Amino acid sequence: MEPKRNILCIDLKSFFASCECVERGLDPFTYPLVVANEKQGNGAITLAVTPFLKKLGVKSRGRLYEIDKKIKYKIANPRMGLYIAKSKEVISIYLDFVSDEDLYIYSIDECFLDVTNYLKMYKKSDYELALEILKTIYHKTGLTATCGIGPNMLLAKIAMDIEAKHNDDNIAKWTYDDVKTKLWNITPLSKMWGIGKQMEQNLNKLGIYKVGDLACYSELKLKDIFGVIGSELWNHANGRDLSVIKDYKKLAKTESFSHSQVLFKDYNENNIKIIIEEMIDILTSRLREKKKLCQCIGLGIGYSKVVNNGFYHSIKLDEPTDSRKEIYKYCILIFDKFYEYLPIRKVTVVCGNLKNNTNTQLNLFEDFNEHNNENNINNTVDYIKNKYGKNSLIKATSLLSDSTAIERNKKIGGHFE
Repeated sequence: MEPKRNILCIDLKSFFASCECVERGLDPFTYPLVVANEKQGNGAITLAVTPFLKKLGVKSRGRLYEIDKKIKYKIANPRMGLYIAKSKEVISIYLDFVSDEDLYIYSIDECFLDVTNYLKMYKKSDYELALEILKTIYHKTGLTATCGIGPNMLLAKIAMDIEAKHNDDNIAKWTYDDVKTKLWNITPLSKMWGIGKQMEQNLNKLGIYKVGDLACYSELKLKDIFGVIGSELWNHANGRDLSVIKDYKKLAKTESFSHSQVLFKDYNENNIKIIIEEMIDILTSRLREKKKLCQCIGLGIGYSKVVNNGFYHSIKLDEPTDSRKEIYKYCILIFDKFYEYLPIRKVTVVCGNLKNNTNTQLNLFEDFNEHNNENNINNTVDYIKNKYGKNSLIKATSLLSDSTAIERNKKIGGHFE
């Protein structure tokens, strides 16, 4: 049964640029300010621009040289300490209205609040409570926020992204009745939360250009192509989202293996997959060593410090696994779904919701011989590496300049060099 809760998704408008304006006593809706690292010259990334500049067509996450030469603007160097402090101020305001268990911090400038159980106490509708929260944020911090309201996290988020910023009160409320009339009309697909440019291209190849096209496509075909992410895409296109804020709190407590790597240079969609594959090799070796299977796979991407943002998303599998191919496939699907074509400096891979690998559940649709061969190969590789060192057996890709495996193996005890 589809949940009918009262979820608020609140975003701080042009957050970095607005923080800089507030500190300077300027109005971000009338002042042309760009947050960028001046030392990087005309190619610096515009981390944020004021709403005033957005109306003139200036984009966030673009380059300074892309700004129309006719537009006059001022540059502010990024101050992450200031933005973190401001974010904490706003979070403390949310906690004046809801408890911690009903608050999910999605990013430095965006949060979800489940206000379902608070409406009777405040004697307000979800819209009235949202309006009060937004007014409190502005009164206490000088920052303007936008809010989407929905019966689940998905519709609240999309209502905010698509409609709220265009409304005078900065609030938009969507219900399940709005799925066909509003959600299905979204195009291009990357305008919808959870579909990145790469995933958009993959879906376009299937003849899917609008969210309505995705909703009417075969769920079984989508799952066959993209795995469980295909089912998630189909459900989201139909406005369905069973996740609740409390689930995110529980997820962090489950047993997991994780591996993070800070990169020595900027990576992109062309070379980051080498790093992801090498990290999965390490994690799956650990799963086999500990006789564990994972049923939740997470991928985190941290962008270069000049952008100082990124994403982390996880997906629950139908069946637990320790297969390198399976885990890599889902990590790449998550990457393609959310990557924003920005320089990458950090990668995190998580294998969570661990189960004991005591009895292997065979999949009727999986080739048993292929599964068995993969296990035999992996066990042989593990034996050789354990006996002769991590670098005694490496993939050809580890010899590429973008690989970090050989150097990293030396630091973690590979004695065969």
